[in-house]
Amino acid sequence: MKVPPTIPTMPPTLVAQISSLSALPMIEIKSLWRRLFAAETPTHNRQFLERRIAYKLQENECRKSNGALLERNRRRIAALVETGKLKKRDRDYRPVAGTVLTREYQKIEYRVTVTADDQYEFEGRLYPSLSVIAREITGTRWSGPLFFGLKTPSKPKKGAAK
Repeated sequence: MKVPPTIPTMPPTLVAQISSLSALPMIEIKSLWRRLFAAETPTHNRQFLERRIAYKLQENECRKSNGALLERNRRRIAALVETGKLKKRDRDYRPVAGTVLTREYQKIEYRVTVTADDQYEFEGRLYPSLSVIAREITGTRWSGPLFFGLKTPSKPKKGAAK
């Protein structure tokens, strides 16, 4: 009997923490901010504080499992601060484990989940690349990242207005 692959997700405690932020009193929001950022809240705008706290909680959780992504982001931020310009995006388009890619093709919606072992789960099977999945869906060769919208076409379409 083949056991279906497990899909890594955020721990329920993290999801529960984020979803309960809107129910917390403002005093607890400020306390949580101080604990996470080791500083006083920069504003009294609750929506801003909730969003930043949610982001920080996710960042802390992802830091445990994806140090390469954080390092790449640090390099990009340092380059932006240094030059004032953002370089072209790295060619590494690989989404974080647990990401669900959705694509509608010929009025059918397809879902692909990125797994922790650098593979993709599609219809209960694991695939080594998005291109293989795109080929299975369309019956023709496609760039998987292009098919799922992770990168843009390098050349404009013929006849496109300039």
